[in-house]
Amino acid sequence: MGKDKMVAPVVKWVGGKRQLLPIIMSYLPSDYTTYYEPFVGGGAVLFEVQPKKAIINDVNEELINMYNVVKDNVSELLIDLQKHKNSSSYFYEVRSWDRDPVYYDKLSNIEKASRLIYLNKTCYNGLFRVNLMGQFNSPFGRYKNPAIIDESRLIAVSNYLRKSEIKFTNLDFELSLKGIRKDSFVYFDPPYDPISNSSNFTGYSKGGFDKNEQIRLKKLCDKLNARSVKFLLSNSNTPFISELYRDYNPIPITAKRSVNSNGAKRGFVNEILVKNYD
Repeated sequence: MGKDKMVAPVVKWVGGKRQLLPIIMSYLPSDYTTYYEPFVGGGAVLFEVQPKKAIINDVNEELINMYNVVKDNVSELLIDLQKHKNSSSYFYEVRSWDRDPVYYDKLSNIEKASRLIYLNKTCYNGLFRVNLMGQFNSPFGRYKNPAIIDESRLIAVSNYLRKSEIKFTNLDFELSLKGIRKDSFVYFDPPYDPISNSSNFTGYSKGGFDKNEQIRLKKLCDKLNARSVKFLLSNSNTPFISELYRDYNPIPITAKRSVNSNGAKRGFVNEILVKNYD
């Protein structure tokens, strides 16, 4: 059975890979059993590959909840999405729900998933961002007709997830690979090493992803390599990352980015791909 072209990201995520898909797809290995993605984000690569068997992870609990709801309760999700309004006052009301943990915890998983999709579609630049408290803090986007209910896409993604053997986990990236077998493949798309101090964006989850985390990820790649597990990794082409992965001969690539809040600073950025197979 061929791939469904309607299966594509249902939320926009920082560092999304839509612009780089043709390049990334050209470097994927042709032969593996289980696909792993420890930093799934918006899932552009997952939904382009559409593996039959996969273990998909992200540290963002709300995001993983959304994927599980899309998979198991898409009809109820579509109904709940109908209640949302494209207005500033309503947006800030919904955004404030996670400021009250008692209230937020009473929401159903469907309501939480609906909230995430609504905020993602109507916030400024479609950018999921949280503060140090883990609270959503992107401002209202003032779009005329945001696609809050993308029914055909949600149904297509739900059908794919249900028909395939896809497991979602909400773990540390290293724990998400526990028990991985030699014939598997891992695609790593971690929060990028900042090109400059002002571009440091790790606000998709509280806690961030600093250089120590980048080093821990590199050590994990070395462990996979020692066990002959194939991996492909994306990151920014900074001196730190290039030096960190120098033994793997990083491949320099150019990507178009559009998530900078300053429109003048959007454009082409230098990234690298790292792989341990021919």
